[in-house]
Amino acid sequence: MDTETAAVVEVVATLERAQQKEDVDGFVALFRADAIWTTGHGRVLTGRDEIAAFTAQVLPGAMATSTATYRVQDVLFIRPDVAAVKVRQQPTTLDGAPLPDAGEGSPLYVMAKEDGRWLLVACQNTPVVG
Repeated sequence: MDTETAAVVEVVATLERAQQKEDVDGFVALFRADAIWTTGHGRVLTGRDEIAAFTAQVLPGAMATSTATYRVQDVLFIRPDVAAVKVRQQPTTLDGAPLPDAGEGSPLYVMAKEDGRWLLVACQNTPVVG
């Protein structure tokens, strides 16, 4: 795996850890200030402040009984500093066992590299159907 791909994969791993630890600040820090995020339930959030407010409402306590793992499936570098990242999101128990009835997610993250750091810019979390 080349350096840039590894760096993009690490952003996804950091997102997973922040979510699992219910770390609102760590999660929000991954987004560019003007990011757009569409949640798995279709809510559109525009800008880091709006993403932060939403995350502060939903993340604390969300991992009380289950969590999720994130696996990068594909990275497409649109330009050397812009990547489309396809991820598979698997709901799990707190011990890491898959929750087959919970339904997987299939996020798409567009990331941009700014000042040497990859940031989430446009994100769409889509449930897997069927």
